[in-house]
Amino acid sequence: MLLAELEVFHSRPIAPTRRVALGARHLPVDPAPGFGGILLAGIVAAHIADLDPELFDDLHRLTHQLQEGHRIPQPRLRHRLQVDTIGLTRSRHRLYGGGEDLEFDFEETGAPAQHILAAVYAAGALPLVARGRVMEGLRAAMRWTGSLNRAFVATVTGLDRHAPWSVAAFHDPVRWAIDTLGLHHEVNGHGLPDRTAVQRRFRELLRAAHPDHGGARDAAAARIAELTEARRILLHDHP
Repeated sequence: MLLAELEVFHSRPIAPTRRVALGARHLPVDPAPGFGGILLAGIVAAHIADLDPELFDDLHRLTHQLQEGHRIPQPRLRHRLQVDTIGLTRSRHRLYGGGEDLEFDFEETGAPAQHILAAVYAAGALPLVARGRVMEGLRAAMRWTGSLNRAFVATVTGLDRHAPWSVAAFHDPVRWAIDTLGLHHEVNGHGLPDRTAVQRRFRELLRAAHPDHGGARDAAAARIAELTEARRILLHDHP
């Protein structure tokens, strides 16, 4: 299933000018960072190792300038952003998912800076309510050195990076946590259950999951980790 997509237009390596433009975008970010934010972070992480180190500081500044809605002088990272796509090469980056897995699919044409810029400019065009959270993910991706695996996605979305969470958890950690603890009827005006209700329900489910109280021994560790992470998310996000 296609979860997110970004179309990038860029000049060829032999072109006398370095240019980049944004094409079609399917970047769901509600709730942030959403699958769109995960895709953009993945694009940055996939190309950051090949970016000229001299451009790193400018890239970091650009993420903050776009996040704050500043006017961006051109060029940046030695490339000029434009609207016109005539004469440019097209690349597509996609995020697929189903069940427990997310899969990145990148088209590897063009220079690393072109794809990184496209991801950052696409993030800068997102609604303000989601832009900051997505930019945080992009800056985390700039520091990422490993594979684009579940640990990477968990880092971008704020989940515990050491556990195998589902696609639903990556998409909306708070909703997943509420579902996991069964607290739908305890949600307040902020979209979160009361702290006391979270703690009480966590203790109840933790007791039921423990093998000494009838829980399946083979599944107990995974269930306890799931409940613990759900509690952490809800208490961390509580106003």
